Amino acid sequence: MRYLFDPDILHEIAKQGMNLPYEEMFETIRSTLEQKYPGHICPQIEWIINNAGGCMYSIAVLHASLHEYILIFGTSIGTSGHTGRHCTEIYDFVIDGELWYFSEDRPFDRIVRRAGDRYELSRFHSEGLRIGDRAWVLEYARGPIPLMLPFGFADSIFSTLDFRTVLRTLWIYGKLVVKELLLFPKS
Repeated sequence: MRYLFDPDILHEIAKQGMNLPYEEMFETIRSTLEQKYPGHICPQIEWIINNAGGCMYSIAVLHASLHEYILIFGTSIGTSGHTGRHCTEIYDFVIDGELWYFSEDRPFDRIVRRAGDRYELSRFHSEGLRIGDRAWVLEYARGPIPLMLPFGFADSIFSTLDFRTVLRTLWIYGKLVVKELLLFPKS
């Protein structure tokens, strides 16, 4: 499958937002993505509180289709949980703060990712994750995105009972997918 986004380019764009005040950081990344990929990036940032894999953080979806998404996620108060085990590739580009990971094959090692780092979670792998104080990340996933939705909604449906967030997320994701499907013949 041919994907629209290139992880190397996304990493460079994420670095452009580093060391800026938060609102400027996020808008710099969003507008640079919009310049590089015209018509495929949300015109504005809309934040949603999300619970997934035991983690609670804010997300802003910048692009979504059936095969790719780009979002910013993070928290200013810390969180920890599970990355999920997905049939997608996930690329994280840390733009602020620090994330800690451990994996099944390295359970005794703390893997630290800091601002400027690129991180890839391969298909069908999972890890434990912790944001100690704060962190903000540009995340890109590619593969069958709808198969990730149960993981993304399970905590909100069965634990926090935050149905408003589920509906809001589905609305945003749905709008963006329809937009991409309408653009598809032109791309």
